[in-house]
Amino acid sequence: MSALSDAAVDYLRLRNRLGHDLAEYHRLLPRFVAYLDDTEAPTVTVAAALAWAYGPDVDPMTSVAARRMTIARGFARHMAGIDPRTQIPPAGLIAFPKRWHPPFIFEPGDIDALMAAAQGLRWPLPAATHSTLIGLLAVTGMRVGEVISLDRADIDWQEGTLLIRESKFGKSRLVPILPSTLAALDSYRRIREQKCSRPTTSAFFVSIRGGRMGYQCVHDVFRNLCDHTGTGSQAARPPRIHDLRHTFAVRTLLGWYQAGDDVEAKLPTLSTYLGHRDPRSTYWYLSAAPELLALAAQQLELSREGEAR
Repeated sequence: MSALSDAAVDYLRLRNRLGHDLAEYHRLLPRFVAYLDDTEAPTVTVAAALAWAYGPDVDPMTSVAARRMTIARGFARHMAGIDPRTQIPPAGLIAFPKRWHPPFIFEPGDIDALMAAAQGLRWPLPAATHSTLIGLLAVTGMRVGEVISLDRADIDWQEGTLLIRESKFGKSRLVPILPSTLAALDSYRRIREQKCSRPTTSAFFVSIRGGRMGYQCVHDVFRNLCDHTGTGSQAARPPRIHDLRHTFAVRTLLGWYQAGDDVEAKLPTLSTYLGHRDPRSTYWYLSAAPELLALAAQQLELSREGEAR
């Protein structure tokens, strides 16, 4: 290991002890240090940090460069106390792009149409895979990566739960599912065992070759299904498969508001189910649907009237 590698290990160890969430740092900082070593840079400089942040593999329209610079800057601040030659990149040198777009909220008929179109795919195994995968995303609000990462051993058929292992933020959780969802998964399992008797992976959802599904394949098939069914054809932006998660959250919150439930009291349950770090992340969905925002405002007004009495 180089001196920079040793310093990076010490830096991560120190910040971990202080309680920081460093999942992305553990993944990207070794790459930055390797870049510095490969270019024979003795320490962090602004030029080196910029060159690594805007590497040839980086899409300038994404937030990758800004996230890389944040990591490089944090390490540079640590190195400045060790090596006086260190240059600390100024804050805001690479700004995070403002790319928030309102999600597309699917109607129940949209999801039915997408699943039916998936069932019409040419080969039986991909047809079953994509149809079941879309259905599971719609009824659980799971992230696409979480569904792809599901292993066969992660489904508890007796308890009716799914184990999500070390998902976003390194958190694991159990996701309870309805008996109808469990039955749909069991139906897919039987098709998979019939059409792919020798899978090359432990994954629950498999490709036509028996391997684990890739995100790009899932995304591309979903995009084609939307085009085929006309789903979201009038929307300002094409629906994304991740919008199924948004739809689940919005529909759940709408149901609670319409039933007159204490949404604020129930929100931590939804946060845990979705795998959010805290309920504040879940409150974001209030802005995703005007109807939901109106119901939230109405409930707040009724609450204030009750307090005034």
